[in-house]
Amino acid sequence: MKQTIILRKDLKMSTGKLISQACHASLAAFLKSDKYARKKWLEQGMKKVVLKISSEKDLLKLYEKTKKERLPCELITDRGLTQIPPSITALGIGPATDKKIDEITGKLKLL
Repeated sequence: MKQTIILRKDLKMSTGKLISQACHASLAAFLKSDKYARKKWLEQGMKKVVLKISSEKDLLKLYEKTKKERLPCELITDRGLTQIPPSITALGIGPATDKKIDEITGKLKLL
């Protein structure tokens, strides 16, 4: 079991902003998952992988693909109050099996 967080690199967010958006994505996707997946993931150490993506367009395509596969997921939109204008910044996927997540995100690079 693992969770994947995908962050947009084209927004040039600071390290702190990236971490904040990743945390939002992680928690939001966790809350969308079923009780069994949450329990298993917690028992197995809450594995997370953080990946990067180059654009909003690519992130939205990945989100649609994830929804089509019926994996728990959530897009994160920053309200634009600090560093960046209002923008979709991140996508959280899972927890789900490594295999199911890798089928969707396996070609992305680590952040």
